[in-house]
Amino acid sequence: MTTDASLWAIVASAGPVVRLVLLLLLIASIVSWTIIFQRGFFLRKTRAGITEFEELFWSGSDLNKLFQSLKRQGNLSGLEHIFYAGFKEFSRLSDKSLASPEAIMQGTERAMRIALSQEVDKLEQNLSFLATVGSTSPYVGLFGTVWGIMTSFRALGAVQQATISMVAPGISEALIATAMGLFAAIPAVIFYNRYANSAEQLTNNYYTFQEEFSSILHRQAHGQR
Repeated sequence: MTTDASLWAIVASAGPVVRLVLLLLLIASIVSWTIIFQRGFFLRKTRAGITEFEELFWSGSDLNKLFQSLKRQGNLSGLEHIFYAGFKEFSRLSDKSLASPEAIMQGTERAMRIALSQEVDKLEQNLSFLATVGSTSPYVGLFGTVWGIMTSFRALGAVQQATISMVAPGISEALIATAMGLFAAIPAVIFYNRYANSAEQLTNNYYTFQEEFSSILHRQAHGQR
């Protein structure tokens, strides 16, 4: 309790610039943790969705039935979205008697690339904010520290004899800003690296599925001709 009380007393007695720095870092930390929990849930859900859809896709089920099922479902994401976009364009172009297999596959692959790009954007959403917080928070905290130390030494210049008891409160007040900067930056850096790696792995799964699905549709397109 004594430590908490003294800490809050130091923050309360800090100058307006240092308090503004602490407030900004606190807001950045709260937003970062919100993104951390949201991204963690989303990536786990996406990974589970990939596994579930791959099992269904490679189980030998009819692609037309799978397409119709997804069409009724709506609100698709992940591999479901890529499959639906590709098969929808493939079916549309295949119904045109003048469309060549090459034209069918070009249109199909273009539709899947668009869907894949949209899904990659979802994976990387808000990760740039974590990277920004992780890289800038220590410097923002350092700015608060430097400003606090400057203020302390300027106040000491007004007295004839300085003692450690006069210097210590100002230095403690200033160092809190650096500690707050690290408190905001460290989790942001850790989870940014973790989530960026997970997003890259899931993106590779998307590209792998797109290539495999394109091969299947390529054989069907040439078989129809």
